[in-house]
Amino acid sequence: MNRSLPKLLLAGCILAHACAGLAQTFKFVAIGDMPYNPPKDYVRYERLITEINRLKPSFTLFIGDTKSGSSTCSDEFNLVVKNYFNQFNGPLIYSVGDNEWTDCHRPLAGSYDPLERLTKLRQTFFQNKLSLGKQPLQLTRQADVDQQYSKFVENSTFVKNGVLFVNLHIPGSNNNYERDEAAKAEYRERNQANLSWIKRAFDLAANKQYVGLVFFYQADMFYTHNEAKDLESGYRDTLLSLSMHAEELNKPVLLIHGDSHRLIIDQPLKTVDQRHVLENVLRLQVMGAELIQGVEIEVDPKSEQPFSFTPILLKQNMLHPSP
Repeated sequence: MNRSLPKLLLAGCILAHACAGLAQTFKFVAIGDMPYNPPKDYVRYERLITEINRLKPSFTLFIGDTKSGSSTCSDEFNLVVKNYFNQFNGPLIYSVGDNEWTDCHRPLAGSYDPLERLTKLRQTFFQNKLSLGKQPLQLTRQADVDQQYSKFVENSTFVKNGVLFVNLHIPGSNNNYERDEAAKAEYRERNQANLSWIKRAFDLAANKQYVGLVFFYQADMFYTHNEAKDLESGYRDTLLSLSMHAEELNKPVLLIHGDSHRLIIDQPLKTVDQRHVLENVLRLQVMGAELIQGVEIEVDPKSEQPFSFTPILLKQNMLHPSP
């Protein structure tokens, strides 16, 4: 018997940053689109944070919309949001939504300049290489590895047990591809950064032999059936890029987002020609708005399909609970 074989296998796994045979199962939580109605929703939000801390996930993903689109976009509110993020015992990784900046031009939101609000978000929430939360996680930010896109500190990656997690800045409101030329110019620059970050993620997954990828962002890119075809869609390029790379790599991919506020687990991504479902890609849309709940995701890197889902449904948080 070759007693050195297990050591050699382990060394190979470490060098490859992943090993499906030895990687351990882990859990994380995804939430977003909350609290929409402060201060009355704070009690339910705090209750959900308490439950997540009780579950002790490896980390929590907050996938955008820290407030409703008709509430203030003030600096003071952003500090309240950040304080809540830092009440999570584990790491909290934040992906920016539209209500935090693209919709801030609305009178009820304060009639702000959206681009100024975006700059302020970057300064407030993405100051260094660490996530939020009481035990922050070190992230690889796009700004640190690609000087061409040094502005995009919010895009990041990290690895957990052979799975690559990718934060993308893709907000609702058609990805800011609307309203005026300043907005469209911002979209074009960020869109190129996102496409570059997606390509890099799939290249890493192939080269490092990661067992799968998780992309998380705010927008519901499947809101209509034409988002990957319509030339006026701010999501067309992203969807086609994800389709092309996911089909080529043929490893498990999970897309996590919010925006439409209802729990959905399905397979909406299609091949580039839009004729066939990509079966290796799952989509999780989390609850939000009046539904202040979350989803716990278990990842088994040893499984051919590594992702499984358990809704976090707190009865006290339900607006209309069963008797």
